[in-house]
Amino acid sequence: MIEVGVYNTLKVSRKVEFGFYLDDGKEGILLPKRFAPADLRTGDEIKVFIYHDSDNRLVATTQEPKGIVGDVVKLKCVSTTEHGAFLDWGLMKDIFVPKSQQLARMQKGGEYLVKIYIDAQTGRVAATEKVERQISNEELTVAEAEEVDLYVQRKSDLGFVMIINGKHTGLLHANEVYRDVHVGDRLKGFVKTIRPDNKIDIVLDKPGYSKVEGEAEKILRLLKENNGFLPYHDKSEPEDIYRFFAMSKKTFKMTLGALYKQKRISIDSEGISLITAV
Repeated sequence: MIEVGVYNTLKVSRKVEFGFYLDDGKEGILLPKRFAPADLRTGDEIKVFIYHDSDNRLVATTQEPKGIVGDVVKLKCVSTTEHGAFLDWGLMKDIFVPKSQQLARMQKGGEYLVKIYIDAQTGRVAATEKVERQISNEELTVAEAEEVDLYVQRKSDLGFVMIINGKHTGLLHANEVYRDVHVGDRLKGFVKTIRPDNKIDIVLDKPGYSKVEGEAEKILRLLKENNGFLPYHDKSEPEDIYRFFAMSKKTFKMTLGALYKQKRISIDSEGISLITAV
């Protein structure tokens, strides 16, 4: 079953002068010669992206688009017509945004936040600027502590509004930001809390004790690499902690507490020291 607008792994059914035909259970889908690996042979399987060409025929490519169906991405407008606009999404054929799917008339050279979808009438891959209509927290597909893909949609008074897995919205609170974050960034993060009203709180670092275990190994490694001593402790400035350890002060203190209880480190006013086994 071929899925348009996403990656498919297909078998090469035959070679022709201008490329290869991939088995789709019908006539085959063309992978043009310029996109085929030099060592591709009949019978091989290959991962390709499937979309429609200018003649409305399904075509395969090994090029990687800037987004697939379901993704929310920021793309640059390369041309406009009375019917819509075309955005560069990294393929030979630009992606179309119908006029009805624009918030305001798109301009050539402008960058726009869009969601990639399959147009119900044409079956083609298209994009819409009406992202909010495509995203809902009514039926969630994520769970607390789950790792998710994030797109920084906009800044708010409370922090940053994030699009989660291209499906939901969440909030990265300002007091949870310990690195540079900008609108348009694509990040990995974790679901911290799902509230009763289905609002989602996001963090960029793994929440809970399982994170402490991972960060503990990092601190021990850094101690070993620095002759068993580091000039940091629970009174150090948050910025200094993040700059050196790439973790929040809260996580750092939790980790130190766990290592101290395990008698793997000692803590004094000068910093932390590695306790070596006798």
